[in-house]
Amino acid sequence: MAARTWQSLDSPSGTLMVHSAVGVAGSGGATPAPAAPVVPASTAVLVHDFPVEEMSAERTGASLPALADRLAVESGWRVVAGCLRGVGGSTGDFSPCSWLDDLGTLVDHGVSLAVGGGVWLVGFGVGGSMALCLAARDGRVRGVACLAAEATLEDWGREPRSMLEVARRAGVVRTPTFPPDVAKWGREFSELRPDEAAGALGGRPLLILHGAEDDEVPVAHARQLADAAGPQAELHVLPGAGHRLRADPRAMALLVGWLERQGP
Repeated sequence: MAARTWQSLDSPSGTLMVHSAVGVAGSGGATPAPAAPVVPASTAVLVHDFPVEEMSAERTGASLPALADRLAVESGWRVVAGCLRGVGGSTGDFSPCSWLDDLGTLVDHGVSLAVGGGVWLVGFGVGGSMALCLAARDGRVRGVACLAAEATLEDWGREPRSMLEVARRAGVVRTPTFPPDVAKWGREFSELRPDEAAGALGGRPLLILHGAEDDEVPVAHARQLADAAGPQAELHVLPGAGHRLRADPRAMALLVGWLERQGP
């Protein structure tokens, strides 16, 4: 299993922290591995949720390396976990559009690692919403998996000063003078439309996982995304599950199975 360490990745805005785990292609998690492992052709990029608890930005990405390692072993894929700006050791301050730019940088990195294969995005919460928006404009993304994602972020920006205070308390906005224009910062939330992005995937596969008891993002968001995407969407609503699907073994099993079906 890959060492659980972060490495720095240069981006237009500064430094993003990434972790890369490599599975054994075709192993499906079986052991022992072949004497001459096959380098995975495909790369999955994991995207974290928005941290909401006080000063939680520093620890939001802490469990991503372990999850990346696990998914790499179980799926046989290369898995890249990245912290967007303001999270973990990544520099900069959060805004919706800046996170989308950071995700594009992680896709660039994933493409550089893929060996004749492609890049798939796996996003949690707001990370899933961002993944949809990025995929709609970047054809290099071959598919998206959304776990507890929101179909719209418009409500987040209705009261931008209150939302900015939430971001400051969480630690994703650290610079006292950021943003220079709070109203413009708030409008970015409505500029990103995950529901419209789901309809613009053009037949690329979409996995939507949502907890039936999610008290942060209503399950109606999942159904809205599935309806917008059409036949290529695979929707699973998990009975009894809440918002934190990373810890739900059913969600992880569905995710691994979906990745295995995607091919190189």
